[in-house]
Amino acid sequence: KIGEDIMKATKEWKGLKITCRLTVKNRVAKVDVTPSAASMLIRALKEPPRDRKKVKNIKHNGNIPFDEIIDIARIMWPRSMAKELSGCVKEILGTAFSTGCTVDGKSP
Repeated sequence: KIGEDIMKATKEWKGLKITCRLTVKNRVAKVDVTPSAASMLIRALKEPPRDRKKVKNIKHNGNIPFDEIIDIARIMWPRSMAKELSGCVKEILGTAFSTGCTVDGKSP
């Protein structure tokens, strides 16, 4: 039953590694999806879903607009160690650099 709940919650993140938080209260499990910065960036690239068992070492060479980076930073800010939003944006830009994508056509 819990496996089915996790599958329902993570259906829109198909092909990406994602973290799920299970909250158990009165022997009833509730699934919360907590995506990482890298998975949000890869999702923002709008790549087709892939089979992780068959396709290895993929290069994410798409382009993301800076507005979308700020949106991702706003979502990640409560979980970030940054005091200000600018620090969180820099963290997301570092993640974008490590995944290999560009921001507004330039290297982050």
